[in-house]
Amino acid sequence: MHYPRRISKIKRARKSGFRARMRTVGGRKIIARKRRRGVKQISVV
Repeated sequence: MHYPRRISKIKRARKSGFRARMRTVGGRKIIARKRRRGVKQISVV
């Protein structure tokens, strides 16, 4: 079965990658929260 909306890896990384998260205060909070929870992969890429 074909996946209908195939978003590019670059677009995905720019929107929700590590560097995109670190750019904003809210994003840094997300990273910190995931680190506290012990999530292995904090973000995309």
